[in-house]
Amino acid sequence: MRGHVFHRSSGAVGVVGVLVGLAALIGAVGASISLAAPERSSTFRGSVATISPALARQMTGVSWHRGCPVGLADLRAVTATYHGFDGRERTGVLIVHRDVATRVLSVLHRLYDDGFPIRGMVPVDAYGGSDFRSIEADNTSAFNCRFVDGTTRWSEHAYGRAIDVNPIENPYVTSSGATSHAASRPYLRRTPFRPGMAAEGHALVRAFAAIGFGWGGRWSGAKDYQHFSASGR
Repeated sequence: MRGHVFHRSSGAVGVVGVLVGLAALIGAVGASISLAAPERSSTFRGSVATISPALARQMTGVSWHRGCPVGLADLRAVTATYHGFDGRERTGVLIVHRDVATRVLSVLHRLYDDGFPIRGMVPVDAYGGSDFRSIEADNTSAFNCRFVDGTTRWSEHAYGRAIDVNPIENPYVTSSGATSHAASRPYLRRTPFRPGMAAEGHALVRAFAAIGFGWGGRWSGAKDYQHFSASGR
Protein backbone atom coordinates (compact mmCIF):
# COMPACT_ATOMS: atom_id res chain seq x y z
CA MET A 1 0.00 0.00 0.00
CA ARG A 2 1.41 3.40 -0.99
CA GLY A 3 0.90 6.68 0.81
CA HIS A 4 2.50 9.36 2.89
CA VAL A 5 2.53 10.06 6.60
CA PHE A 6 2.87 13.31 8.52
CA HIS A 7 4.09 13.39 12.12
CA ARG A 8 4.13 16.80 13.75
CA SER A 9 4.78 17.62 17.38
CA SER A 10 1.95 19.84 18.60
CA GLY A 11 0.46 20.42 21.61
CA ALA A 12 -21.54 2.12 18.10
CA VAL A 13 -21.72 -1.79 18.05
CA GLY A 14 -18.87 -2.99 15.92
CA VAL A 15 -17.48 0.49 15.35
CA VAL A 16 -14.49 0.04 17.65
CA GLY A 17 -13.61 -3.22 15.96
CA VAL A 18 -13.88 -1.63 12.54
CA LEU A 19 -11.63 1.26 13.57
CA VAL A 20 -9.00 -1.03 15.06
CA GLY A 21 -9.01 -3.10 11.88
CA LEU A 22 -8.74 -0.02 9.73
CA ALA A 23 -5.85 1.34 11.74
CA ALA A 24 -3.97 -1.92 11.18
CA LEU A 25 -4.77 -1.89 7.47
CA ILE A 26 -3.85 1.72 6.90
CA GLY A 27 -0.82 1.85 9.17
CA ALA A 28 1.57 0.19 6.71
CA VAL A 29 2.48 3.21 4.63
CA GLY A 30 5.66 3.71 2.62
CA ALA A 31 7.24 7.14 2.94
CA SER A 32 7.42 9.34 6.01
CA ILE A 33 8.02 13.06 6.47
CA SER A 34 8.78 14.58 9.87
CA LEU A 35 8.05 18.25 10.46
CA ALA A 36 9.37 20.17 13.44
CA ALA A 37 7.04 22.40 15.46
CA PRO A 38 6.92 23.88 18.97
CA GLU A 39 6.50 21.29 21.67
CA ARG A 40 3.01 20.91 23.08
CA SER A 41 1.41 18.37 25.37
CA SER A 42 0.55 15.87 22.63
CA THR A 43 1.28 14.95 19.04
CA PHE A 44 -0.81 15.05 15.87
CA ARG A 45 -0.42 11.98 13.69
CA GLY A 46 -1.90 11.74 10.23
CA SER A 47 -1.50 9.81 7.00
CA VAL A 48 -2.91 9.44 3.50
CA ALA A 49 -2.91 5.97 1.93
CA THR A 50 -4.36 4.13 -1.03
CA ILE A 51 -7.24 1.74 -0.37
CA SER A 52 -5.80 -1.64 0.60
CA PRO A 53 -7.31 -4.90 -0.73
CA ALA A 54 -8.76 -5.69 2.70
CA LEU A 55 -10.34 -2.25 3.04
CA ALA A 56 -11.67 -2.55 -0.51
CA ARG A 57 -13.38 -5.82 0.42
CA GLN A 58 -14.94 -4.15 3.45
CA MET A 59 -16.29 -1.26 1.37
CA THR A 60 -17.52 -3.25 -1.63
CA GLY A 61 -21.27 -3.77 -1.54
CA VAL A 62 -21.59 -1.36 1.39
CA SER A 63 -20.31 2.18 0.77
CA TRP A 64 -19.02 1.36 -2.72
CA HIS A 65 -20.39 -0.78 -5.56
CA ARG A 66 -20.05 -1.12 -9.30
CA GLY A 67 -21.66 1.82 -11.05
CA CYS A 68 -20.43 4.39 -8.52
CA PRO A 69 -19.09 7.59 -10.13
CA VAL A 70 -15.57 6.93 -8.79
CA GLY A 71 -13.51 3.77 -8.49
CA LEU A 72 -11.76 2.55 -5.38
CA ALA A 73 -8.45 3.53 -6.99
CA ASP A 74 -9.68 7.15 -6.95
CA LEU A 75 -10.13 7.10 -3.17
CA ARG A 76 -7.76 7.53 -0.26
CA ALA A 77 -7.90 6.64 3.43
CA VAL A 78 -7.04 9.63 5.62
CA THR A 79 -6.12 8.56 9.14
CA ALA A 80 -5.64 11.18 11.86
CA THR A 81 -5.68 11.81 15.58
CA TYR A 82 -8.45 14.02 16.95
CA HIS A 83 -9.81 15.24 20.26
CA GLY A 84 -12.95 13.51 21.57
CA PHE A 85 -15.65 15.38 23.47
CA ASP A 86 -14.21 13.84 26.64
CA GLY A 87 -10.84 15.47 25.96
CA ARG A 88 -9.11 12.20 25.10
CA GLU A 89 -7.18 11.67 21.89
CA ARG A 90 -8.47 9.14 19.41
CA THR A 91 -7.60 7.97 15.91
CA GLY A 92 -10.16 8.13 13.12
CA VAL A 93 -10.43 7.46 9.39
CA LEU A 94 -12.08 9.36 6.54
CA ILE A 95 -12.39 7.97 3.00
CA VAL A 96 -12.08 10.81 0.47
CA HIS A 97 -11.20 11.43 -3.16
CA ARG A 98 -7.49 11.47 -3.89
CA ASP A 99 -7.78 15.04 -5.23
CA VAL A 100 -8.72 16.41 -1.80
CA ALA A 101 -6.97 13.96 0.55
CA THR A 102 -3.99 16.09 1.55
CA ARG A 103 -6.22 19.14 2.01
CA VAL A 104 -8.55 17.15 4.26
CA LEU A 105 -5.56 15.99 6.28
CA SER A 106 -4.54 19.62 6.75
CA VAL A 107 -8.04 20.42 8.03
CA LEU A 108 -7.85 17.62 10.59
CA HIS A 109 -4.43 18.86 11.67
CA ARG A 110 -5.79 22.37 12.13
CA LEU A 111 -8.83 21.15 14.07
CA TYR A 112 -6.53 19.11 16.30
CA ASP A 113 -4.34 22.13 16.99
CA ASP A 114 -7.45 24.22 17.75
CA GLY A 115 -8.71 21.59 20.20
CA PHE A 116 -11.94 21.15 18.22
CA PRO A 117 -13.84 18.05 19.45
CA ILE A 118 -15.12 15.29 17.17
CA ARG A 119 -17.52 12.64 18.48
CA GLY A 120 -16.34 9.79 16.27
CA MET A 121 -14.76 9.34 12.85
CA VAL A 122 -15.07 5.99 11.07
CA PRO A 123 -16.06 5.07 7.50
CA VAL A 124 -19.80 4.72 7.01
CA ASP A 125 -19.30 0.97 6.38
CA ALA A 126 -19.36 0.59 10.18
CA TYR A 127 -23.06 1.51 9.94
CA GLY A 128 -23.86 -0.70 6.95
CA GLY A 129 -23.56 2.27 4.61
CA SER A 130 -26.57 3.91 6.29
CA ASP A 131 -26.27 7.68 6.40
CA PHE A 132 -29.12 7.81 8.95
CA ARG A 133 -27.44 5.39 11.36
CA SER A 134 -24.12 7.15 11.02
CA ILE A 135 -25.76 10.47 11.88
CA GLU A 136 -27.59 8.93 14.86
CA ALA A 137 -24.16 7.92 16.19
CA ASP A 138 -22.88 11.49 15.63
CA ASN A 139 -20.24 10.03 13.34
CA THR A 140 -18.08 12.25 11.15
CA SER A 141 -17.77 10.60 7.71
CA ALA A 142 -17.03 11.34 4.07
CA PHE A 143 -17.31 8.87 1.15
CA ASN A 144 -20.61 7.07 0.64
CA CYS A 145 -21.82 6.11 -2.84
CA ARG A 146 -25.39 7.37 -2.57
CA PHE A 147 -27.82 9.76 -4.21
CA VAL A 148 -28.94 13.09 -2.82
CA ASP A 149 -32.03 12.23 -0.75
CA GLY A 150 -35.17 12.10 -2.87
CA THR A 151 -33.31 12.30 -6.19
CA THR A 152 -31.35 10.16 -8.63
CA ARG A 153 -28.46 12.64 -8.60
CA TRP A 154 -25.17 11.59 -7.05
CA SER A 155 -24.33 13.22 -3.75
CA GLU A 156 -20.94 14.88 -3.42
CA HIS A 157 -20.27 12.11 -0.88
CA ALA A 158 -20.42 9.63 -3.78
CA TYR A 159 -17.33 11.33 -5.19
CA GLY A 160 -15.52 11.48 -1.85
CA ARG A 161 -15.50 15.27 -1.99
CA ALA A 162 -17.83 16.01 0.93
CA ILE A 163 -17.52 15.54 4.69
CA ASP A 164 -20.21 15.62 7.39
CA VAL A 165 -18.80 16.73 10.75
CA ASN A 166 -20.52 16.09 14.11
CA PRO A 167 -23.94 15.70 12.45
CA ILE A 168 -25.92 15.78 15.71
CA GLU A 169 -24.44 19.12 16.77
CA ASN A 170 -24.66 20.28 13.14
CA PRO A 171 -27.95 18.97 11.72
CA TYR A 172 -29.54 19.14 8.33
CA VAL A 173 -32.45 21.53 8.87
CA THR A 174 -35.37 21.71 6.46
CA SER A 175 -36.71 25.02 5.21
CA SER A 176 -39.49 24.64 7.77
CA GLY A 177 -36.91 24.35 10.57
CA ALA A 178 -37.17 20.59 11.27
CA THR A 179 -34.60 17.82 11.76
CA SER A 180 -34.97 14.03 11.38
CA HIS A 181 -32.83 13.31 14.46
CA ALA A 182 -34.22 13.87 17.95
CA ALA A 183 -30.79 14.43 19.50
CA SER A 184 -30.26 17.35 17.12
CA ARG A 185 -33.31 19.31 18.28
CA PRO A 186 -31.38 21.31 20.91
CA TYR A 187 -29.01 22.36 18.12
CA LEU A 188 -31.68 23.79 15.86
CA ARG A 189 -31.01 26.96 17.80
CA ARG A 190 -27.51 27.89 16.67
CA THR A 191 -26.73 30.20 19.57
CA PRO A 192 -25.14 30.11 22.00
CA PHE A 193 -22.15 28.35 20.45
CA ARG A 194 -21.46 24.93 21.97
CA PRO A 195 -18.52 22.50 21.55
CA GLY A 196 -18.42 20.67 18.22
CA MET A 197 -20.63 23.14 16.39
CA ALA A 198 -20.05 24.73 13.00
CA ALA A 199 -20.50 28.50 13.07
CA GLU A 200 -19.24 31.55 11.24
CA GLY A 201 -15.90 32.69 12.60
CA HIS A 202 -15.28 29.48 14.55
CA ALA A 203 -12.65 26.77 14.06
CA LEU A 204 -14.56 24.27 11.91
CA VAL A 205 -15.82 26.71 9.30
CA ARG A 206 -12.49 28.52 9.20
CA ALA A 207 -10.54 25.28 8.67
CA PHE A 208 -12.61 24.16 5.69
CA ALA A 209 -12.70 27.65 4.19
CA ALA A 210 -8.89 27.60 4.23
CA ILE A 211 -8.89 24.67 1.74
CA GLY A 212 -11.66 26.11 -0.44
CA PHE A 213 -14.55 23.93 0.76
CA GLY A 214 -18.06 25.36 0.86
CA TRP A 215 -20.38 25.01 3.87
CA GLY A 216 -24.02 23.91 3.90
CA GLY A 217 -24.73 26.33 6.72
CA ARG A 218 -24.62 29.11 4.13
CA TRP A 219 -27.24 27.59 1.86
CA SER A 220 -30.51 29.42 1.31
CA GLY A 221 -33.66 27.59 2.38
CA ALA A 222 -32.68 24.28 3.98
CA LYS A 223 -29.39 24.37 5.89
CA ASP A 224 -26.91 21.50 6.17
CA TYR A 225 -24.68 22.62 9.03
CA GLN A 226 -22.65 19.39 9.08
CA HIS A 227 -21.81 19.46 5.36
CA PHE A 228 -18.53 20.70 3.85
CA SER A 229 -17.69 20.01 0.21
CA ALA A 230 -15.22 20.88 -2.52
CA SER A 231 -18.04 22.01 -4.82
CA GLY A 232 -19.97 23.91 -2.17
CA ARG A 233 -22.98 21.59 -2.66
